[in-house]
Amino acid sequence: MLRQIALVISVVFQPLLIPSLVYGLVFFIVPEASSIPYELKGRFYSLIVLSTLLIPLITIIGFRLAGAVKSLHMATLGERYIPFTVICIYFALTTYFLREKVEFDPILWQILLVITAVIIGLTVVTFFWKMSAHMTGLGGLLAMVVVMAAVFPTFRPLYPLLGSIILSGVVASSRLYLNAHRPVEIYAGFLYGFICCYFGFHYIWT
Repeated sequence: MLRQIALVISVVFQPLLIPSLVYGLVFFIVPEASSIPYELKGRFYSLIVLSTLLIPLITIIGFRLAGAVKSLHMATLGERYIPFTVICIYFALTTYFLREKVEFDPILWQILLVITAVIIGLTVVTFFWKMSAHMTGLGGLLAMVVVMAAVFPTFRPLYPLLGSIILSGVVASSRLYLNAHRPVEIYAGFLYGFICCYFGFHYIWT
């Protein structure tokens, strides 16, 4: 029973979900973080969800059906090379597309540029070592909450901060319970995601 719960947590709160959570925070929880008109935020958010969550997820499922990966969890290093590289390409193309929309707030593409850079770094590391992608994403999410709290005085960070910390602990525990990672891979992924995203996001708004 506990294993099934851990699997569900790992699948639901997968790394591909993090960009959607980050943009949801910027667009709807801290609306002053972006100058994009409110009536357009829903459209751009849908684009982010489609290009950074749904399309990559469908692609990974396709790899699984084609036998390119043995499991959606990609338990071994060898299974991660192609999916991670393809995800980097998707994110880079989306960043470029948003960059070309020069009439909109540059925050739109700069956030995704930071996320894409972190994912590229994670992918490079993946060729040598199995650092936790789940915790890299959650470290980045926590970094966004911390930066928002520091930059925007109207933002009330208590619940987002607690939520991010609790979620990080739950997902880390699930990954360890499933023997998907060693503790050092969990800690390294979380610190890598937090540090890179903290400095990247802080630079954007300051």
